[in-house]
Amino acid sequence: MPESSPETHVIDFRAAEQLLATRDPRGAIQLLDSVITAHPENTAARLLRARAFFLAAQLRPAELEFQIVLEREPDNAFAHFALGRTLERGGRSEEALRHFRLAAALEPRPEYIEAARFAHDTGAGDGERDPGPPNRDPE
Repeated sequence: MPESSPETHVIDFRAAEQLLATRDPRGAIQLLDSVITAHPENTAARLLRARAFFLAAQLRPAELEFQIVLEREPDNAFAHFALGRTLERGGRSEEALRHFRLAAALEPRPEYIEAARFAHDTGAGDGERDPGPPNRDPE
């Protein structure tokens, strides 16, 4: 196995982003595991891995990753929204609604407001859709 360095971790992170964009969440998870092992404090890597777990239908690991991010950044609107989508997909709508409302309160983006049911009640929504990428770079 090649030696890991900060540069290889950045390369692995970027490659994982590309794998996720091409709908290969399992490949992204494999790359991100080594990045997070080396840099457990890296929030961007944890968010990306949480999204990959979500897309791979590994809801419990996704939930745990989003919770770790929220422990560190309780005002992270994207993490609240994505955790809400994860909980919703797992049939935990009431818990999800709490996170959707926190996301909408922190950052009133249309998709957050709609999920929070502030604008109007749209029903269950699309729990299968990727919550989307956060606009953050690896640290």
